[in-house]
Amino acid sequence: MSTPVSPADRYAASRRRQAEDGPELSAFRALYDFEFDGFQVRACRALNGGHGVLLAAPTGSGKTVVGEFAVHLALAEGRKCFYTTPIKALSNQKYADLVRRYSAASVGLLTGDNSINGEAPVVVMTTEVLRNMLYAGSATLAALGYVVLDEVHYLADRFRGSVWEEVIIHLPESVRLVALSATVSNAEEFGDWLAQVRGGTTVIVDEHRPVPLWQHVLAGGRLYDMFTSDHQAPSAARLPSASSGPSASSGPSAPSGLSASSGPGGPARRNGRPRAIVNPELLRIAQRDQWAARKAPGRPGRGGHRPPRLRITRRPDVIGRLDVAGLLPAITFIFSRAGCDAAVQQCLSAGLRLTTREEAEQITALAERRTADIPRDDLPVLGYGAWLLGLQRGIAAHHAGLLPTFKQVVEELFTAGLVRAVFATETLALGINMPARTVVIERLDKWNGEAHADLTPGEYTQLTGRAGRRGIDVEGHAVVLWQPGIDPVAVAGLAGTRTYPLNSSFEPSYNMAVNLVGQVGRERATALLESSFAQFQADRAVVGIARQARRIRQAMADAAVRCDLGDYAEYVAIRHELSQREGDQARQRSADRRAEALRSLQQLHRGDIIRVPSGRRAGIAVVLDPFAGGKDEPLPLVLTENRQVKGLSVADFPVPVEAIERIRIPASFSARSANHRRDLAATVRNRLAGLDLGKHPQDRSARAAGEPGRPGGDDGEIATLRRRLRQHPCHGCPDRDEHARKAEQHLRMQRQAEALEHRVAGRTHVIARTFDRVCGVLTQLGYLDGDTVTAEGMRLAGLYTELDLLASECLRRGLWDALTPAELAACVSALTFESRRPEDASTPRLPGGQVGAVLAAMVRVWAELDDAERAHQLSFLREPDMGFAWNAHAWAQGRRLEAVLETGLTPGDFVRAAKQLIDLLDQVAVAAGRTPLGAKARAAIDALRRGVVAYSFVG
Repeated sequence: MSTPVSPADRYAASRRRQAEDGPELSAFRALYDFEFDGFQVRACRALNGGHGVLLAAPTGSGKTVVGEFAVHLALAEGRKCFYTTPIKALSNQKYADLVRRYSAASVGLLTGDNSINGEAPVVVMTTEVLRNMLYAGSATLAALGYVVLDEVHYLADRFRGSVWEEVIIHLPESVRLVALSATVSNAEEFGDWLAQVRGGTTVIVDEHRPVPLWQHVLAGGRLYDMFTSDHQAPSAARLPSASSGPSASSGPSAPSGLSASSGPGGPARRNGRPRAIVNPELLRIAQRDQWAARKAPGRPGRGGHRPPRLRITRRPDVIGRLDVAGLLPAITFIFSRAGCDAAVQQCLSAGLRLTTREEAEQITALAERRTADIPRDDLPVLGYGAWLLGLQRGIAAHHAGLLPTFKQVVEELFTAGLVRAVFATETLALGINMPARTVVIERLDKWNGEAHADLTPGEYTQLTGRAGRRGIDVEGHAVVLWQPGIDPVAVAGLAGTRTYPLNSSFEPSYNMAVNLVGQVGRERATALLESSFAQFQADRAVVGIARQARRIRQAMADAAVRCDLGDYAEYVAIRHELSQREGDQARQRSADRRAEALRSLQQLHRGDIIRVPSGRRAGIAVVLDPFAGGKDEPLPLVLTENRQVKGLSVADFPVPVEAIERIRIPASFSARSANHRRDLAATVRNRLAGLDLGKHPQDRSARAAGEPGRPGGDDGEIATLRRRLRQHPCHGCPDRDEHARKAEQHLRMQRQAEALEHRVAGRTHVIARTFDRVCGVLTQLGYLDGDTVTAEGMRLAGLYTELDLLASECLRRGLWDALTPAELAACVSALTFESRRPEDASTPRLPGGQVGAVLAAMVRVWAELDDAERAHQLSFLREPDMGFAWNAHAWAQGRRLEAVLETGLTPGDFVRAAKQLIDLLDQVAVAAGRTPLGAKARAAIDALRRGVVAYSFVG
């Protein structure tokens, strides 16, 4: 029973807290209607004390409170704060949040799509925008005091991760950094790097989920807890490396229809509490399903019935089951856009309705208000009617193929609790603040762009992190749908892994190189890049390897062999050289014999009777086809003494082969005919009858190999080494064998040490070596001249695109000068568009006019650059993708949306591709300056920025 706290004690505690917080943090905490968690307080106090902060905590735990405190401090101090996010949608969301708190006059937004009040004291932006500002030396950076990097774990993204490291490295030292990350297993390592490059950084890691997570499997229409305690099921399978769940408590009681036995979150609990283990019911289901799968399709089981397979629950039934259990709203992750759309249609066809009449009216009003600026003629093409019908029933899809406005409406309605079932691809889990009570994962594998791959623990954690709304739900729920072949132990392993490592994906680019060399020179640029997290991790990785190599070297010194009769190291060196020479000679002898055997095989003809010297086919055979392996590979097809037709390989001929005799094989001979084979074998026996076949060829060859002057004989060097070995004083040592054993051990240690040292050398200065190669390409092409950035290099410095060097070369060579604005849009799109799958890029539809010829010229330029990269051991530039050229040209010419989308492009993909194209055309216009090409680029932008492309909704 707790002791009551007196008013005086409460007052004293409040005064202590205010003293520890200071006036600014106290005022900031008063803005919220909830008490801060311990990790939020520690992070805010560190920031208030002048430190940078790295905060790693689970999704939905309230990390952004710390970022918002940085905004509060900047405004209080009269300085600026930049709040960066990895995706435009999250930037839009955060902008709306901050405007509601601080007013539109104090907050700005800068993304590729929007530029609102960019000189405001608080600006929300994508991370790339800040990187570009730093390289351009933008005046907007003046008075910058704080930078928030939300979702900083994007640093590991292999396509965009370098941007985060560039920002961290190049920010002025006076700027305090707030890095907000998901829970990663090496947060301390990342924090050490931040402290090294940014100065004082406080690392705060909190793995506690504020809303406990319960894990389930839905099998055969029934929800099973994924875990149960070991005192309830002592025979069940335990997880070998289970970590404690997110809550130390036994968890709240389960909702209706569920068991509370699993405990929230996951596997084992320690410290005297019951261990969590995989639910034995799931293990039995898996065993029965495997047994049913092994039974032959037409073979009945006991009682004359086929063993039943567990039925996969239909999508409408899944939502219905969750609704009955009180587990909505739910996000179902389906790793397919088409699958998401199909799921909505299946629910509608099943008559599923999750809203009341009043809610449907609210939904309709909001949807119509948010889409009012979209041209009415475009709505049918966008699938507006079906989309709205799903919303009215509380059901929606969410994926990149949807029009951005449609996605934003879904997000707003879901957050308001009016849409209760969303079918989404994994992109929804990458930052959008859209939590649910339940997350459903339909499959545990997904297409990663190259193949179907299993979900990683990190991906599973990211997806299930959306389950449980803080301040609304008592618990969150993660549900995995049963699929044939599922392994409950493997699923539990995914659920039990709470963190994953953050690994750098940093790589120098051409744009980065010219910007850095132009600002600080090549030597200083190299030093800056060596301060990257990538090099930091590489250096840390080699510390242990280098230490191991040093230990081996020390052990070698202690284990050195000494002999009283002479210099044993010299004696060992002679032995080693002799062994190497003999080995080289043996290998050369084997290669010579192989070459000679191949030459002899090339001389064989059909009908030659030969002796196969070794292998399973050893013995007499007759050649049916000397070149069965092809003209360039003489691998004969033969008939053996046992009347078998066999193909021979080079391994069957360690020595040359000679024809003993030759017979004529009838043209009518068929290897498939047993009679033909019998007759031919008899002919061979008759031809060889009475012949003295003499010694086996390999015996003659073996004798020849030892003759002086032959390839296999001793050479003079070996004879000299053997004589020196016998004459060495240590050769007569009575302990020679013991010394030899120790010397061999010493040699093995030396080889181990050399291999480890080679690994260290390969990882040291790896970023600097790559940067040198990048600078080599740029120097070869005339973008750099030593420490000087040429005029062409200055133009490249303003092109921020994956194919930066190719874009620069197109400008340099004037490939786009004669194009119309629409044609320019078509050609430039080949540098921004990338087909979702390689097969999508086959035989693209192209517009007429000059576009085809210019695109072909761009591909030729790319091939030249690819050759230059290969010469410098680089491979950065992908081939231009023409899959959007026709669409860009048609839209820029004023064609209707319906016509532009007839190639099969989704509205969302079209809008995104058009906006990426506009972004690069804007860079081209700046790079081209006041030239006709610059004017055409601006005209192309105006032609593209219309209709659904121009319309975007923020707030």
